[in-house]
Amino acid sequence: MVDIHCHILPGFDDGAGDIQDTLEMASLAQASGTKVIVATPHCNVPSEPDNYYSSRYRDAFYSACKALEEERIPIKLLPGMEVFATYDLPELIKDNKVLTINQSNYLLMEFAFDEDPEFVEIMVDRVKEISIKPVIAHPERYEFIKNDLEFARLLVEKGCIFQANKGSLLGRYGRRSEETVYKLLKRNLISLVASDAHSAEVRTPDMRRARAAAKEFCDVKKLFEDNPLKICTNQPL
Repeated sequence: MVDIHCHILPGFDDGAGDIQDTLEMASLAQASGTKVIVATPHCNVPSEPDNYYSSRYRDAFYSACKALEEERIPIKLLPGMEVFATYDLPELIKDNKVLTINQSNYLLMEFAFDEDPEFVEIMVDRVKEISIKPVIAHPERYEFIKNDLEFARLLVEKGCIFQANKGSLLGRYGRRSEETVYKLLKRNLISLVASDAHSAEVRTPDMRRARAAAKEFCDVKKLFEDNPLKICTNQPL
């Protein structure tokens, strides 16, 4: 499997606290069938300073890669970020302050859970204007999706790619998010599933149970392997 949303970098956000946490997460991911992980710490979160692309990110990323190699954990780590959408996001992308997924044209974006749908649509259009393809993280958790599945369809028709969280398939974010993710799956609006992992104990990178749960509703190879790999290699879905 290929996991494009994982908070595995040590000491960067509310994910792995140190390199030992990183190694434990990577070991669990590898044991559960994941071969590639995109390291996606939170970025552009207004309340969190120093969360842009910088030497801090580079140091954390390369120390993680080195540790995986030294411990002989066969996980390929790729660069990326989970970027909070603010109006100046296109300028931040142009200024190389945020990272796309493995230097592709795909950007992992998140919104406030109670965001105004009008703002969401504006930001999708603004990002697309600079030839960036928005990958919307965990759409099933947003009120503007839970309350309006037709708005979800509109975003997909505009070119958005929906990434569901594995925890949503298992009811980890509440009943409404669980119901919403399966409605989106049945309508073919979800393009891929990722872990959004934060540790090896809670919100882990193990996606086996989610894959089994989704098998009845969709092509799990496409959602857990093919589509995320295409995103990582900058191919069209």
